[in-house]
Amino acid sequence: MKPPRPDPLARARLLTSPSLGPAVVRELERITGRPAGPAYTGEPDGPFLYVGDTLPDDLRTAQLLWFHSVNAGTDALLASGPWPAGALLTRTVGRMGERIAQYTLAWVLAECQSVPEHAAQHSRSKWRRLPSELAAGRTAVVHGTGRIGSAVAGLLRACSVRTVGVGRSHRTAPAEFDRVVLAGSPEEATALADARWVVSTLPLTGATERFFDDARFAAMRGATFVNVGRGATVDMAALETALHNGSVRRAVLDVLPDEPAAPGDTVWRLPRTVITSHSAGITADEDVVTDFAACWEAVTEGRTPALAVDARRGY
Repeated sequence: MKPPRPDPLARARLLTSPSLGPAVVRELERITGRPAGPAYTGEPDGPFLYVGDTLPDDLRTAQLLWFHSVNAGTDALLASGPWPAGALLTRTVGRMGERIAQYTLAWVLAECQSVPEHAAQHSRSKWRRLPSELAAGRTAVVHGTGRIGSAVAGLLRACSVRTVGVGRSHRTAPAEFDRVVLAGSPEEATALADARWVVSTLPLTGATERFFDDARFAAMRGATFVNVGRGATVDMAALETALHNGSVRRAVLDVLPDEPAAPGDTVWRLPRTVITSHSAGITADEDVVTDFAACWEAVTEGRTPALAVDARRGY
């Protein structure tokens, strides 16, 4: 996506979502050098840029120059209606990769030290020694080799975990990975069979919906599956089957296809599974300000921001 042209950008109004706090709005005003306008119920009468979590239907017009999402994921935004032609879309990543990497490592080490089992014993006032294992020398397969996947792989590799990335195209392996294999290749199947942990950081696109299916779960031989990407990239029936037959040892799911899960949802009854509340990589206010400022600098210099999203591809 190309950045907005200088003349329309200079005249553009700054509009912000009601969900943004006053401190964030003040920073956006400082960065852009213009006041933030009130929420609109109709189409603005001139060019504008918008910062928020969702884009109202009234603002999906040819007057939109640029939308900056306060979230990292843009699948729901793009699925809710046609994207205005020529409008730049950027997103907020901030320190999300670092947060998600720490979340993943925490569960890896907790499993190695039998933390869930110790907690269960404690609740029963039971004393029994439990085995532990070293993470070092084990293999983690990380699906997604972008910012977040690389951050996850880098932290795991710091603990001497072998890291194999899975991507959709041939590319030089980022430094955080020992190697990268192609999705759908025989090398991916081999990596899944060798994996102690399989981590998904995948975005949701047409190509990744139900990406983790019966075949991929069957290729695993007792791996623990951790999903910190998008819930709909997983065929939940296939995961349930894999948990029951043992090809998946355990599951840690920060995301689900339908959120939040109702108390009676069957996901709560999946064996050896922990569900967290989409909290692995919560975006902070400072992330929004920092990433918007970086995008603004790029746009005003005529460059496409590094955080730009291809609306056709969904990431």
